Amino acid sequence: MSRSTDDPTEQSRWRPVRLLQQALDNEIARVYAEAGISGFKTSFVMELLRLHARGPMTIRELAESVQRTHSAVSQKVAAMRTAGLVRTTSGADGRTKNVQLTAKARRIVDQLAAEWRATEAAIAELEDEIPYPLSKVVTDIEKALDRKSFHDRIAEKLAADPTWQKS
Repeated sequence: MSRSTDDPTEQSRWRPVRLLQQALDNEIARVYAEAGISGFKTSFVMELLRLHARGPMTIRELAESVQRTHSAVSQKVAAMRTAGLVRTTSGADGRTKNVQLTAKARRIVDQLAAEWRATEAAIAELEDEIPYPLSKVVTDIEKALDRKSFHDRIAEKLAADPTWQKS
């Protein structure tokens, strides 16, 4: 049995950030459940709103518009298709897929947009209550990562750690 001091997970600066994001997302999911919107993941909202605003797009176009990888959006589109929120059709060249909203998604898209606006307003309200707004934290972290990537920072620490070099 290892001593608790040997457990690096007992201290974490990363975990609270992830737990906060998960807790906030769970609160948004609760809002949808209370509105009777079920069979739906909060992670679908941006893509559904983007498709509503811009019309049908290829998976690649949708991925670029939401700044995600093609693979990630392809998986999300598959999940949204299973949920009955989008349908796909073959693109002009046979290698692409066009994604469009279903009637089911069009029925809830105004509510999704209302939730998005309310969430943004709630975040702004929270930022007014704290001394250092979350959006400023994110911007400052992005600037620091422009100077040196997260990967490079981790790799640098690992290079100095003899236990990493064991294998």
